[in-house]
Amino acid sequence: MTTTLEDATTPLAAIGTLIRGARQNMGLTQTQLAERLGTSQSAIARIEQGSQNLSVDMLARINAALDADLLPISTGSPRPTHLRVTGGQRLSGTITVNSSKNAAVALLCASLLNRGRTVLRGVARIVEVDRIVAVLQSIGVQVTWSPDGHDLEIVRPEVLDLTTIDDDAAKRTRSIIMFFGPLLGQESSFDLPYAGGCNLGTRTVEPHMIALRPFGMDVVANAGAYHASVVPDSGEPLSVVLTERGDTVTENAIMAAAGRDGVTTIRNASPNYMVQDLCFYLELLGVEITGIGSTTLVIKGRSRIDADVEYAVSEDPVEAMSLLTAGIVTDSEITVARVPIEFMEIELATLSEMGLQYSLTQEYTATNGRTRLVDITVYPSQLRAPIDKIHPMPFPGLNIDNLPFFAVIAAGASGQTTIHDWVYDNRAIHLTDLTRLGADVRLLDPHRLDISGPTHWSGAEISCPPALRPAVVILLGMMAAKGTSVLRGVDIIARGYEQLADRLIELGAQIETFRD
Repeated sequence: MTTTLEDATTPLAAIGTLIRGARQNMGLTQTQLAERLGTSQSAIARIEQGSQNLSVDMLARINAALDADLLPISTGSPRPTHLRVTGGQRLSGTITVNSSKNAAVALLCASLLNRGRTVLRGVARIVEVDRIVAVLQSIGVQVTWSPDGHDLEIVRPEVLDLTTIDDDAAKRTRSIIMFFGPLLGQESSFDLPYAGGCNLGTRTVEPHMIALRPFGMDVVANAGAYHASVVPDSGEPLSVVLTERGDTVTENAIMAAAGRDGVTTIRNASPNYMVQDLCFYLELLGVEITGIGSTTLVIKGRSRIDADVEYAVSEDPVEAMSLLTAGIVTDSEITVARVPIEFMEIELATLSEMGLQYSLTQEYTATNGRTRLVDITVYPSQLRAPIDKIHPMPFPGLNIDNLPFFAVIAAGASGQTTIHDWVYDNRAIHLTDLTRLGADVRLLDPHRLDISGPTHWSGAEISCPPALRPAVVILLGMMAAKGTSVLRGVDIIARGYEQLADRLIELGAQIETFRD
C-alpha cells in the first residue's frame, strides 16, 4: 500500500511551506520544478498550498529535485485540524470578498463544452475546486494554475477518457453531477461515480434526471455509479420545465442546452448568482441566451464549440454574508468590500428590520463586466428579533446558503426568532450546537428552530458539524463568546472558504490552528 503524508505526523501545509521555500531558494518557478518532477504546475501549486496528498516516492523525488532533505518520512495516525478561538474580540478594518465557489465549480464543469482554451480568472483555492480539477485532469483535461495561484487555464482533449476518472475525488463532491449536462451531447453512453459532498440529509438527484430526460438522456444507478445513455439529438426545439428551481439542476439543463444545435426553452430556472456566471461564460463561447436573471431562459446552443476565452469569476454572496456576520456578532465596525449587492438585498432588508446599522458605497462593476458590487460597512447595533420568521427562497429571495448565519445573528438579538430551513432535511439540527456556547436554540422539527436572545455567550469545545455553513456559524459564535473555545475537526470549512481563519485574524480575531 502506498503511504501518503496525509497519514503522517507532519501537516501537509507545513510540508508545502518547506517545499516552497526550498524551491524559491533555488530560484525555480513552479513550472520549472514541475518539469523536473514530470508533473504539472498546478500539482506543484497544490503541494505548496498543502492541499495535495504526497506519496513517499514523490517526496523523495522532490528532495532530489531540490537537492534537499526537507523532512524525515514517518507514518502515524491522521491528525485533523482544530481551531482555538479566544472570543469577545472587537474586529476592525476592511476585508474583500473572494470569488464564488459555486460559480467556479459550475464554470469548471462547463469548460468541458469548449474545445478551445478557457482561462478562469480569480478562482478560489478551496478543496471543492481542487476536487473538480482532479477529476478533470484524470479524464485528460489539461488544467494549469497560474504562477500566482489565482487563475486556471483549461484545455480539454478532443476525446475525453472517462474510463480513467478519479473515483475518489468524484465521490467526495456533489458537483460531479454537473458533468451530465456538458457530456450528454458528446457521449452516447458514459458512467459517473455517485455524488457526495456535505452531509445535509437526503438530496435526491431525481430533479436533475427530470431536467435532462428531454435532451434524450436516461440514467440507471448501479454498482456505485450512474450509467447514462443518450439518444441522438434531433435538433428540434425543446421546452424543459424544471420541477425544482435548484441552482445545480438549472446549470445542468443550461449546459445540456448549450451543447446542442437548436433552441431550448427552460422554464422555472434558477436566476441565482452562479447560474448567471455560467450564462455569462457561455455567451463568450458563442451560445445565445436570453432571459438571464429571470426564470425563463431561451438558449441557442452549438454542438461544436472551439473558442479561446477568458472569464473572471464573480464575487461570492455567501462569503459576503459570512464576513458581515463576523462583524455583526462581535459588535464591530468592519467594511466588507466587493459585495455582489444584487444577491444580498433581501438579507440586508431583513437585517435592517432587525435594527442593524450599515452603510453602502455607490455601485461599481465587477471584473467580469456584469456583476454589480458595493462595499458594505456594518456598525455596532442593538438587534431585535424580526416580526416574521426568517426563511430562504430561490433568488431573488433570501439565499438558501445564507440562512444559517441568521441563527447566530438572531441569538444576539432581543426577542424570539423562528428560522425555517425548509430546503434541507437535517441542516437545522447542526445549528443547535450554538446552545453549547450559551444560546437558547430549540429544535421544533427537522426544519424549524426557535431562537431566543440576547445570548450571554460563553466558550465551549465543540466538534465541527459535518456541513459547511453550520460549521462556519459555530466558528462565528465562538468569536462572539468570551473566553476560549475549541472547534474540532474543521477540515470541512476548507471546502468552501479559502484561508478563512487567517482572513478573520487580519480583522483582529484571535484564532489559533492546531493539531493534536
